[in-house]
Amino acid sequence: MTVELKNDFLTVKINEAGAELSSVKSADGIEYMWQADPKFWGRHAPVLFPIVGRLKDDQYTVAGQAYPMGQHGFARDHDFRVVAETATSATLELTDSSETRAIYPFAFRLRLHYTLTGQALTVGYEVHNPANHDLLFSIGGHPAFNVPLASSTGRLTDYRLTVTPGQKYQHIPLQAPYNDVANATELDLSQPLPLTRDFFKDDAVILGLDRQTTTLKLSSDLDDHGVAMTIEDAPYVGMWSPYPAEAPFVCLEPWWGIADNVDHDGQLSHKMGINQLAANQTFNQHYAIKFF
Repeated sequence: MTVELKNDFLTVKINEAGAELSSVKSADGIEYMWQADPKFWGRHAPVLFPIVGRLKDDQYTVAGQAYPMGQHGFARDHDFRVVAETATSATLELTDSSETRAIYPFAFRLRLHYTLTGQALTVGYEVHNPANHDLLFSIGGHPAFNVPLASSTGRLTDYRLTVTPGQKYQHIPLQAPYNDVANATELDLSQPLPLTRDFFKDDAVILGLDRQTTTLKLSSDLDDHGVAMTIEDAPYVGMWSPYPAEAPFVCLEPWWGIADNVDHDGQLSHKMGINQLAANQTFNQHYAIKFF
């Protein structure tokens, strides 16, 4: 089933499967979202919960018990329930079950809030801890945007990435598939960065944002269309496109969490970037995408 939001500028579609944003189309017919061609990548914009990235040996430990979990967690593979809906907003919910507790021993209520305002879509994450002990989790987005957009003849190399504020950012390398923060460098984004396929040769490019408000814009001289993602209070953002395949999309990924560090000991409570939510408390974060 699909939820549709619509105003004078955009029509947005969200799948109840995974609460995944699957389409954002302009009034003049431009599709901004990658349409999940499995030749390159069979997803649009999965929700990453309760982990972001890979765990060492695809498992983690809580209270002496080891649990298996694949990359990016399980939320993207579960059906959500629509709990609120208007013409321009929707809230979808996933709660714990016997199936989730077998691999993730926590009670939770995860809600995705989608709000369409003018040419912008705000995506909100709400995680509630209904238990009487701490909830440990990570969460993030993985939206993929068509590159090129309006021009059918363009390529990724016709696009540039503009980051505001323009400055040097911490670049956390991947020692695939784990992060290697000890060998972090700096990436100078004080000027717009022309995109190349080699930019993604080491998998995702991960920036430390230090929780400052940051905008990442994909644009081109081919036409006036593009996307601009504004992230508030997030520690990381990932940027990804398959390499070396000539995949016609780029992902901009706001993260409140990150893959295990190369020297992680497997304890979930020790995981880099883990969020610790106290009993009966609620975590709220969001990001916004402007489509132009």
